[in-house]
Amino acid sequence: MENKHRIVVIGTGFAGIGMAVRLKQAGYDDFVVLERANDVGGTWRDNTYPGCRCDVPSHLYSFSFAPNPDWSSTFSPQPEIEQYLRDVTDRYDVRRHIRFGHTVESANWEDGEWRIRTDQGDFVAQFVLSGTGPLAEPSVPKLPGIEEFEGEVFHSARWNHDLDLAGRKVAVIGTGASAIQFVPAIQPEVEELHLFQRTPPWVMPRPDRKISATEKAVYRRFPLVQKAVRAAIYWGRESMVLGFAKLPAIMKQAQKVAEKHLQNQIRDPKLRAKVTPDFTLGCKRVLISDDYYPALARPNVEVVTDGIAQVTPAGVITDQGVKHEVDTIIYGTGFRVTDLPVMDMVRGRNGQSLREAWSNGMEAHLGTAVSGFPNFFMLIGPNTGLGHSSMVFMIESQIAYILDALKTIDARGLREVEVRPEVQRAFVDGVRTSMKNTVWTRGGCTSWYVDSEGRNTTLWPSFTFRFRQLTRHFDPDEYQTLAM
Repeated sequence: MENKHRIVVIGTGFAGIGMAVRLKQAGYDDFVVLERANDVGGTWRDNTYPGCRCDVPSHLYSFSFAPNPDWSSTFSPQPEIEQYLRDVTDRYDVRRHIRFGHTVESANWEDGEWRIRTDQGDFVAQFVLSGTGPLAEPSVPKLPGIEEFEGEVFHSARWNHDLDLAGRKVAVIGTGASAIQFVPAIQPEVEELHLFQRTPPWVMPRPDRKISATEKAVYRRFPLVQKAVRAAIYWGRESMVLGFAKLPAIMKQAQKVAEKHLQNQIRDPKLRAKVTPDFTLGCKRVLISDDYYPALARPNVEVVTDGIAQVTPAGVITDQGVKHEVDTIIYGTGFRVTDLPVMDMVRGRNGQSLREAWSNGMEAHLGTAVSGFPNFFMLIGPNTGLGHSSMVFMIESQIAYILDALKTIDARGLREVEVRPEVQRAFVDGVRTSMKNTVWTRGGCTSWYVDSEGRNTTLWPSFTFRFRQLTRHFDPDEYQTLAM
């Protein structure tokens, strides 16, 4: 039996929940939100590893329309962010629109409408709004022999909380944003920790502190104060774009802070050499931590820089032939960012999949609309990611654009809108030109920002206020339209 709605939203992370709230506020009530899990939260529901927290300041990493005066610290821990999304869901009466336990298997454009198949039944809609996000599907390397390993194996985004790590010999694979948080958290309890590092990251000090009861009271009593704090954080973060994308000399000065942080926290010259990057700060995601380096210096931790040749039933062998006996393997290897599952799931005109449409790299007009896919809009689409500020700001910009699109469609009596290929091409060409002189392209590293062909299809190469200007209004002249 088909369920027919005007709008289907996919996902209940910041993107899906924010879209649902704004739809309701704009008077759109005929929509459902499809969620494969049993509660909201997206990546903040799924990532529950020890030490998990946000690396964007709390007051900026939240919806502008739903400030939270009760953050416990300046950088929010995962449970608080997950609870915040639950609270927003209930406060704005969104939960009744959500269909939990519905895994979307496909979404096909057929005969002028979207047909969405889930494992719990089919849906038909005029519009599909995808809020699946890039940090949804764990990236797991294919290690030779892993099937023969007799110990425990899991990814940081699927943390095994039933496993007691006390006294275990653990191999951690990866040194990205997740690993630098959970390694210090588990180091004191494990017997041995073998950290397999392919490329060391730059790590900056974490300027974190507890938010006092007095501050919280002021924010509750005078919301404009918290709004002012948010604005100050926002503009401070925007200034970082100068180093990332405009003036490389600024990034070199910032790198000196990271170098000093490393020198202060690791005294052993051999270990320090192992964890010193050979690329410019910012080329990979800049990480912040005050306890990662000290954890690496502990006696029960070994940093392994040799590649992994194979996994045996009892451990890991490097390409130098060194055997590391372990009984637990934890992947800290991030997510499928440039190889999104949605690429195979969504099919537009003539049955073309997103993967086929993106054979030359992911691309979308304003990171939101894809030529060949009518009435389909993406949140956190290609080239909307950030290396300096809050993704919630980008999400709210896209939400405003989509809402303006829906209002324009209604006002003009349209049935279909599809971005013109030449409009999409011009936007993407502009982004790629802007990307050429950024640290992400010229910083001397290989990162998850870049796809297999060397294209940075992930990040926005400019100020976020510029993106907001571009998405402020929907221009129907940029779209092929079909009237009712």
